[in-house]
Amino acid sequence: MSSPMILQGILYSALAGAAWGLVFLAPELTRSFSPWQLTAGRYLAYGLFAGVLIAPRLRRLLPHLGRDEWRALVWLSLLGNVVYYVFLASAVQLGGMAMTSLVIGFLPVAVSIIGSRGEGAVPLRKLVPSLALGLAGIACVAWQSLSVSAAGQARDSVIGFFCALAALISWTTYAVGNSRWLARLHHISAHDWNLLIGVVTGLLSLFVAVPAFTVMLQPHPGHDWLHFAAVSAGVAICASLFGNACWNKASRLLPLTMIGQMILFETLFALLYGFLWEQRWPTLLEIAAMVLVTASVLLCVSAHRIDEGGGH
Repeated sequence: MSSPMILQGILYSALAGAAWGLVFLAPELTRSFSPWQLTAGRYLAYGLFAGVLIAPRLRRLLPHLGRDEWRALVWLSLLGNVVYYVFLASAVQLGGMAMTSLVIGFLPVAVSIIGSRGEGAVPLRKLVPSLALGLAGIACVAWQSLSVSAAGQARDSVIGFFCALAALISWTTYAVGNSRWLARLHHISAHDWNLLIGVVTGLLSLFVAVPAFTVMLQPHPGHDWLHFAAVSAGVAICASLFGNACWNKASRLLPLTMIGQMILFETLFALLYGFLWEQRWPTLLEIAAMVLVTASVLLCVSAHRIDEGGGH
């Protein structure tokens, strides 16, 4: 793996992280709407945009989509989008952005451990320093999150934590599965695969939208609906279309163990957006966490370059 490929992969990963960090902010921006409604709104918009973009090439792509590909598109759409975002939005509204970012920050650890078992991957022992720094950074955020939690919010925080844990499991499974599918696809580009996932996600979100906007619906003034629609469309374009496209590019440029580390960018940007939303500077613990996470990514890059130089 050449250095230009690594640098290009890191750039795409950072762009994806910046876009994905916005999904942590959306539940704060639309607190009067439920996680189910947020998920339905976001992915209906995502499916619509993806369908318009993929339409000119769909006839050419269909012959390359067999039963296995369609099955993969369905379960990747469920795990990486619908299920993931229901749990993530619930975690943010119940436990806050910092706690949710903390739990999702375990993604690099989970994905790297799974990826280290793949053929040609960097051995896990060489990733230990990087993973240790990442865990230390996450521990700083955990300490900060627990220290500012009010006693009356304990129940919501616990429920939010388990929602974030469920989101973590869902997205870890998606990240590993999607990376392996991208490696198998030879006649479908990463961009088209992302759009196909978008179309399937949009169709699946219809099953969420029906109860979310009927039996679960509460009265909202007209300006709330305009605000909700704007946030849903914005997240669909920035995170689902742009972010996923950048991530798929990075997944083809970087090995699975390294792409796992790149997910840390999402945590950094989510924390940054949280500070801006709360209009405050980060605390010393939060600064330490960001420094540790950045060092973790750099160590991971170094481990792959050293392994390359050793003729692995």
